Amino acid sequence: MSLDVVTLGETMVLFIPTSVGPLRFANTFEKTIGGAESNVAIGLARLGHRAGWISRLGNDEFGLFVRNFIRGEGVDTSRVIFDDRHPTAVFFKERQAGREPRVYYYRKGSAASRMSPEDLDESYIREARILHLTGITPALSESCAAAVERAIELAKKHGLLVVFDPNIRLKLWSREEARRVLMDVASRCDIVLPGLDEGRILTGERTPEAIAARLLENGARAAVVKLGERGAYYATRKETGYVEGYPVEPIVDPIGAGDAFAAGFLSGLLRGWSYREAIRLGNRTGAYALTVAGDVEGLPYWSEIDPKRPDQVLR
Repeated sequence: MSLDVVTLGETMVLFIPTSVGPLRFANTFEKTIGGAESNVAIGLARLGHRAGWISRLGNDEFGLFVRNFIRGEGVDTSRVIFDDRHPTAVFFKERQAGREPRVYYYRKGSAASRMSPEDLDESYIREARILHLTGITPALSESCAAAVERAIELAKKHGLLVVFDPNIRLKLWSREEARRVLMDVASRCDIVLPGLDEGRILTGERTPEAIAARLLENGARAAVVKLGERGAYYATRKETGYVEGYPVEPIVDPIGAGDAFAAGFLSGLLRGWSYREAIRLGNRTGAYALTVAGDVEGLPYWSEIDPKRPDQVLR
């Protein structure tokens, strides 16, 4: 099977209360999914690309729901393993008026945390053009970290472009461990996509320019520092620059915007666009994601994106 992008990581069932306020007062919830890597895969599928997602899910009702949801979005899930011994993880968003939602994870001991290098099919990865990884997966367990290392080895062996979004989750590990492990991962990846705060944690630098320069020194071919409504700053060994963003008012849900950016950016690269053009598309898809509650509900289809009309009204 020929793929444009393959990714691997954990996807959980997400419960969002229909009411605003503390979860202890919530009685009804909407059920969907959330997972950085599957978000990117779904985003790419909606933009017209062939994406594959590798993971483990519990052999339970939630696992079937996650697999069916992602497969229904046009993502290939043929390398998903169903685990009879460990459950599918869940998490909850606590909606807060005028503020970012609080997130509560129940993922310890999940099926996805049991991913290992043995779960990877070399022939499957070999057929892709890009391997997309995040810093969430190596934080889940030692075997997950080993799976990420093996995926990079296979991608390099077969000439894939390796793109890494640090996606730091300090609920999973300490700042110091995250910096050590993720800078090591980043040193073997071609493109690194940190947010500004993540870049500061990883490099100890403060400005986008210094963060990107440090990541290039660390081994990356290109670094893109996401700056929210300000857009993004990028640096390669030949060029640097800022790409303006798309301010959105009101912001409904900021979670998932970074994954939407990654999907748009990768879509641009797959279309043969320049870094600046690809980042501009990433800024646009990221802005779309801010307008809808949920991790994947705001990911746009290609028919909704017209790069020739930067003034196009968002939802």
